[in-house]
Amino acid sequence: MPKGTNQKFKLYRLAQIMMKKTDEEHYITMPEIKETLAEYDITADRKSLYNDLRDLEILGIEVEGEQDGNRYRYHVVNRPFELPELKLLVDAIQSSKFITEKKSNSLIKKLETMVSEYDAQKLQRQVYVSGRIKAMNESIYYTVDAIHNAISENKKIRFQYFQWNVKKEPQLRHGGAWYHISPWGLSWDDENYYLVGFDSEAGLIKHFRVDKMLRIALSNETREGREHFKKLDMADYARKSFGMFGGEEETVKLQVSNGLAGVIIDRFGKDVMMIPVDEDHFNVSVDVRVSRQFLGWVFSLGESVRILGPEAVVDQMKAETQRLIGQYDIK
Repeated sequence: MPKGTNQKFKLYRLAQIMMKKTDEEHYITMPEIKETLAEYDITADRKSLYNDLRDLEILGIEVEGEQDGNRYRYHVVNRPFELPELKLLVDAIQSSKFITEKKSNSLIKKLETMVSEYDAQKLQRQVYVSGRIKAMNESIYYTVDAIHNAISENKKIRFQYFQWNVKKEPQLRHGGAWYHISPWGLSWDDENYYLVGFDSEAGLIKHFRVDKMLRIALSNETREGREHFKKLDMADYARKSFGMFGGEEETVKLQVSNGLAGVIIDRFGKDVMMIPVDEDHFNVSVDVRVSRQFLGWVFSLGESVRILGPEAVVDQMKAETQRLIGQYDIK
């Protein structure tokens, strides 16, 4: 039998065919395999294909055959990801505000290659992202990678930081000055990605919106601030910082309507102690960084939540209330 010019790619093409054309519900027969290989100018006899299908297991591709009438049919089983898992990843990518629309579609296309062409269509029905408010900084994907590399290599990073002005233009902060920060972690909060690091010059832990960082580069300097982060639980830090805004950490006592028990648990976790006050309310003490954003969160819950203490925090809420009254000229 004359061999095709691409014979050396036979096993590679066979793997592609099996991964693309088969799944738990779709099979392929030996004649169909030979026909598809011929499209790549590859010829094969039945006996060699039996051996090749077994050899695919070396590549981590498990092929199963079953009798179908007077013929055999084959399909791939035990893929690295199940379809529901990939759907979950697609949803996570779509809902991630920090990933741009272009990068979202690119990542989803790559996920589609991990399933058959039939299951890929099921993912495609979920990939409509046009019109979503996504990040506009396309380089964020590589910024995150650079931060992880710096953490791995125990190095500082340098970058410029910007904010949007009223002309909808990025404007460099501090006149374009470079920030020199020791990166210690990344945190996800309020649909944004944040770098959490140590500013040696200020002697403080600071956080920065990753999508507002520009021209990031690794420094030759070794990271500093290890002693601060030894005592810091990153997840706890993010939970206490509303919208990742800073503030003095306080144990704040709240009186909450029973109907908002889920809101408290979602925000502070199931370990909080909710002490019944009466049939309709409970008290809870939570550790937070008191900021205008925290007060705004309490405000947004209306009469269902009331700050009981400490007195200084109650006074801050009263002052914020008076500021709003003055801002809107309420009499």
